[in-house]
Amino acid sequence: MNRESVELHQLSIGYRGKKNVKTVASGINATIRRGELTCLLGANGVGKSTLLRTLSAFQPKLGGNIYLDGHDIEELTTQQLSRLIGVVLTEKPDVKNMSVADLVALGRSPYTGFWGTNTKEDWAIVNEALEQVGITELRERLVDTLSDGERQKVMIAKALAQQTPVIYLDEPTAFLDFPSKVEVMLLLRRISQEGGKTIFLSTHDLELALQIADCIWLMDRSEGLHIGTPEELANQGLLGRFVEKRGIHFDSHTLTIRIDKTA
Repeated sequence: MNRESVELHQLSIGYRGKKNVKTVASGINATIRRGELTCLLGANGVGKSTLLRTLSAFQPKLGGNIYLDGHDIEELTTQQLSRLIGVVLTEKPDVKNMSVADLVALGRSPYTGFWGTNTKEDWAIVNEALEQVGITELRERLVDTLSDGERQKVMIAKALAQQTPVIYLDEPTAFLDFPSKVEVMLLLRRISQEGGKTIFLSTHDLELALQIADCIWLMDRSEGLHIGTPEELANQGLLGRFVEKRGIHFDSHTLTIRIDKTA
């Protein structure tokens, strides 16, 4: 049975300036379950990246609480957080003359101590992460010679090598061609289900998320946050209201979008 892994209680997110506070979203009560792929959808500027940064403890919350397996993340040390939460960002890694294996091995840094020396056990975990993502053949390749799809898989392998129960990803399918988008999303779903991990990601690939995700979080400026399976949100009309604009039609039965070229 799936268990609640991340719990949000009356969470408020945004930014504190010297003179004022900008609230992006408030009163968020929600849970993210392990063993499920959860996708965060919403329009540009609605606060998806702000929410991810706040959940990752990269940015302070404005109010409320974030619990990770029952522990308030504010009470956890940086080292404890690094062993609980893995993060894959949109930005491409700007590294030169570094092999894929060495980059993935950076995921072991929460465990390797001050000098960062990897043991045989650490390298075994790195190799397992490479195999799990299906990029063992890229082990000795330099990172700056990889395609965007290959590079994204490397960053996912690095998060797996970190061996955290929770992985957050910000737009993991950005910059990828369609086959690579599908491959990465299916990979993440398999990792969540087979590895029992909590995987939560933001994406603009709506149709792909609706077909692959176990759970959808739909952020809306006026209506707040809606959570459910793709079918539940479609049946409630929420996805239709989010998607449909002039010339764009959403089919709630097939969870697909149709474009009216005559509009």
